[in-house]
Amino acid sequence: MNDYLILVDEKDKPWGKLEKQLVHELGLLHRAFSVFIFTSKGELLLQQRADEKYHSGGLWTNTCCSHPRFGEENTWAIERRLQEEMGMKCNTEFAFSFTYKTKFENGLTEHEYDHVYFGVTDDLPFPEKSEVQNWKYISLENLEQDILIHPEKYTEWMKICLPEVKKHFNNYFKNIANEYASV
Repeated sequence: MNDYLILVDEKDKPWGKLEKQLVHELGLLHRAFSVFIFTSKGELLLQQRADEKYHSGGLWTNTCCSHPRFGEENTWAIERRLQEEMGMKCNTEFAFSFTYKTKFENGLTEHEYDHVYFGVTDDLPFPEKSEVQNWKYISLENLEQDILIHPEKYTEWMKICLPEVKKHFNNYFKNIANEYASV
């Protein structure tokens, strides 16, 4: 089955659809999402992409990242992809959006209007091996330091959005911590 992605303008207004591979060959701006799942202690769940992925194989990145299919809401796509990639469920909340464009060595280009979502759970992942070859928990501070030392180990979008993730994390996590404390 071909996945048709949602083509958008610079304000995230949909204007069409196109098959996933062709979108990446042409470098067209399309809708995407990145999910950052934290533990109740504030550690981020990272995944190492499977070597076989169509780009960025073997690199470390946020918990889950993908594209909604044409006609699919972000929230449905996030639920679907969290299960398909990480074998887990987690409620998520929208945090912010950003746009980026990067060309890969294999000739493909990611040009995404990326919607970033946060979630908190202490449930362990059960990743799909064809999607994820490894996973770990890390603090944002340690992640930032490791990216400075070893930028080649991380996906481009992870390096681009991490400063904004840090900005939004403190407010988000304070609210979540208060919810956990009141339970």
